[in-house]
Amino acid sequence: MLNNQFKKKPRILCLHGHASSGKIFKEDMKNWPEIVLEKMDLVFLDAPFPTENSSLIGRFDPPYYEWFQDNEDHTVYKNFDQAVAYIEDHMIKWGPFDGVLGVSQGSTMTAALPGMQREGVAFTRVPKVKFLILISAYKLGGKTFSAPELAKNAFSSPIDIRSLHIIGEKDPTKCCNFELLESFVNPTVLYHRGGHGVPNGLDENGVKIVLGFLNKIQTVLSEKENMSCETSSPCCHYFDLVRSLFSRKRWTSMKNARIENVA
Repeated sequence: MLNNQFKKKPRILCLHGHASSGKIFKEDMKNWPEIVLEKMDLVFLDAPFPTENSSLIGRFDPPYYEWFQDNEDHTVYKNFDQAVAYIEDHMIKWGPFDGVLGVSQGSTMTAALPGMQREGVAFTRVPKVKFLILISAYKLGGKTFSAPELAKNAFSSPIDIRSLHIIGEKDPTKCCNFELLESFVNPTVLYHRGGHGVPNGLDENGVKIVLGFLNKIQTVLSEKENMSCETSSPCCHYFDLVRSLFSRKRWTSMKNARIENVA
């Protein structure tokens, strides 16, 4: 069967950290091994709100963006609802997406997404996400970060989807990462020797953990696609091949992973 020769790559929306950008996030991800990147179809989104105060000045050129603004003790949030609506609009435009990958402020948005979807307060116009990859993520409504009104019940019950949590051993905020872990059912955890943010490459154990996680996702997605195709016309297999070939030309390639920045 033609369709079985092609394993579906999970299509993943990528949300950068505070005062960063989709372009910068993409550059950071280039440090990951090709054997990992080739398993993913990555789409990088710029946050809606420009900001000039960035720790990346000197390392990366502007522009820089943020998803929302909060006060020093993380009890008051501004523009959170607008950011959620913005992300959902782009998920409709560029999706459907199988999962979401976030780092720092972007991963905080990512972690709350399934709960808001479950509660029916946001992301109701897009399919339910099947998995999350969370790098240096915080829990909204936890001990350190209060929850915006829209996300107040996001963690009212355990998040029962596949999740990979990437935590830096030198991250000064890793206690917040540990707190978030408790809100997920059977999370997969990867520790690296770095600090806050995207790890600068993956060691042998890191590659093993990430590939194991992605292979499980890929198997589930391919099985569902094959089952769907078996109930449809035989032409389905032909169109799957055409779509695959067309996609390779349509999207920008980086280390064999399809990666695109969207505004």
